[in-house]
Amino acid sequence: MSRRPVVPPFRLVASALAAAALLTTAACSDDGAATTAADTAADQARAAERDIAEQAPTGSPTGSATGSPTGSPTGSATASPSALTESGAKAALLTETDLEGGWNQVRDAGKWRDSMLIGQVDVAQFLTGKADASDCQELVDGLYGEDLLGKPSGASALTGFQQGDSRLLEQVAAYDRAALDDRLKWMASLPQKCDQFTLDGSGGGERTVQVTEVPVPEVGDARQGLHVTVRGDADGGPATLSLMVTAVRVGDSAVTVTGGGLDGDQKDSVEQATQAGAERLRTVLDGGTPSPQPTDLD
Repeated sequence: MSRRPVVPPFRLVASALAAAALLTTAACSDDGAATTAADTAADQARAAERDIAEQAPTGSPTGSATGSPTGSPTGSATASPSALTESGAKAALLTETDLEGGWNQVRDAGKWRDSMLIGQVDVAQFLTGKADASDCQELVDGLYGEDLLGKPSGASALTGFQQGDSRLLEQVAAYDRAALDDRLKWMASLPQKCDQFTLDGSGGGERTVQVTEVPVPEVGDARQGLHVTVRGDADGGPATLSLMVTAVRVGDSAVTVTGGGLDGDQKDSVEQATQAGAERLRTVLDGGTPSPQPTDLD
């Protein structure tokens, strides 16, 4: 059985008013004023119909959300980044073209370790006790083991570049979002907790470590940067190891760049690598392919 079409309520009211107007017209025709009364009643009916129509809802029949110029739900303009894959992590890695200053890509970046970062933090010098000392030890171990943000929860890739005695290391990896944000907050606390401390080397030598915060290019969704200086002896003479490390979160993934050496922290190159690395990762997560592609040095 077919259904009757649904008539909007304001149409029913308007029809009723129009019918009343016709009755009024018929009544008035008996006393000789039909034309004038009919015109007046019809005008009143049309005016009432317009008033009711103006009060009727004017929303879109599709039920689109209001408050947005496009009618789309707030926050839906930008799609969430996709999950990072192994091939995506490799595609997001920096290339020599992304860097200036004669940096050469190397094959054994994953094996880089700096002996000046080996040692135990002297807990006795910390007025706040072992808690801060533990954080400082974690910082040193993280720089040495190249896992300052913790263990990745998914895909990861790493590459490195060398310029004289200076090195630049980049890691792209997927993490648990909450753990990654906590790690960035932890990095932000280190300049206060570990502004200066002593590292006892395995051979008995002492090294002085200083930690300060450095600005990071405005890229990604969250970011943090540190400058770490280690002063001590190396190869039978005084030496100073200067490192700049940056971490940028893009969605649930992150780019970590560490650069420096005995020739300085390579600030300009690290900033350039951070900017380019975050942009390449964003491109990959958005489903694109950054150019140029990294050279396979495995």
